[in-house]
Amino acid sequence: MNAQQRAQARDQAMRKTSVVAAIVNLTLTMAKVFFGIIGQSQALIADGIHSLADLSTDLMVWFAAKYSNQPADKEHPYGHARIETAFTVGLGVVLILTAIGILIESGQRLLNPDLILQPTPIVLLIAFISIVANEGLYQYTMRAAHEFNSNLLKANAWHHRSDAISSVVVLVGVAGSLLGFPYLDAFAALGVALMIGKMGWDQAWAAIRELIDTGMEPKAAKAIKGIIENIEGVQGVHMLRSRRMGGNYLIDVHIEVDERLSVSEGHKIAEYVRLKLIESDKDISNALVHIDPEDDSLDLLCRGLPLRREVLTDLRTAWAGEVDAAECGSVTLHYLSGKVHVDLVRPMQAVDDDPKNLCLRLEKKAQVLDYIGQVRVFYQFSPPQ
Repeated sequence: MNAQQRAQARDQAMRKTSVVAAIVNLTLTMAKVFFGIIGQSQALIADGIHSLADLSTDLMVWFAAKYSNQPADKEHPYGHARIETAFTVGLGVVLILTAIGILIESGQRLLNPDLILQPTPIVLLIAFISIVANEGLYQYTMRAAHEFNSNLLKANAWHHRSDAISSVVVLVGVAGSLLGFPYLDAFAALGVALMIGKMGWDQAWAAIRELIDTGMEPKAAKAIKGIIENIEGVQGVHMLRSRRMGGNYLIDVHIEVDERLSVSEGHKIAEYVRLKLIESDKDISNALVHIDPEDDSLDLLCRGLPLRREVLTDLRTAWAGEVDAAECGSVTLHYLSGKVHVDLVRPMQAVDDDPKNLCLRLEKKAQVLDYIGQVRVFYQFSPPQ
């Protein structure tokens, strides 16, 4: 399954789970509120509001699936996965506000004993049905969340599990009230509110951490570093950074290779590292690999060195009378340890002097340029055409 097919399957899974959950939660909301009023259970009514909040989050998941799985475009080169993250924040806020409303209502009833209701046995049956239904939704949604690594689906699955737990609290509270402890129903409603609030906070905070580009856990980062270090041609790893985008990670990393490696071989190693990281972890969607000839994470020693045109102008002046000006164009520059090291390539027919002596003379004359380091001369044989 390629990336596009996986995105389509992810979109379908998110929509399907949200529709199924919405139907179940709508049914539970009406049943809990209706029988909560008839059965005089404040806790069951509060649980019904919880199911209504779950219904609203199911709608959020549906809309998030519609937009967050769209492919990257000109305005959103990294894709639209953060839409899912933003919806998760909104979902958390909705739950927190719901919890605050239930807390206020339950507190008022506890402070005014005349408002305490006496539940009837029918409430126990509805609470039990809610437990079974929501646990089923949790298992169904969590399977899809794990398959497609969706934080929003995981959050919504835990909403279903929290609704099941809150129904257990209702069951206990109502049973206590029926046994002669009328305050237990109100206290059960308080317990439900606290669980809703905690779930809302946990999900909103996790999504906010993603929006501010919090990196992956140190243990996971260490494992990724180990994978890179074991790749042929990689001599060191530094500046490993990560950020989350929807259900996946984007990786930025600097790797060290042989200091005089060709550009094409360095690119080949970088591309191999990128593909290896994507293959090693389904949570990694892409990686940006920067090639370094030395560790530049501690000190940028080569920051102030001139670029090629200025270097060649200086070398032509310094080497006047030793090599033709045109020959200075065929040099390879190595920016290492705060110096520019020069490799001069000459045609074989230009060997009219001891190459070793020529190299020494060129290096000595280049000493007037304080940024020039080692000078090497190579001779190239060109077969006749």
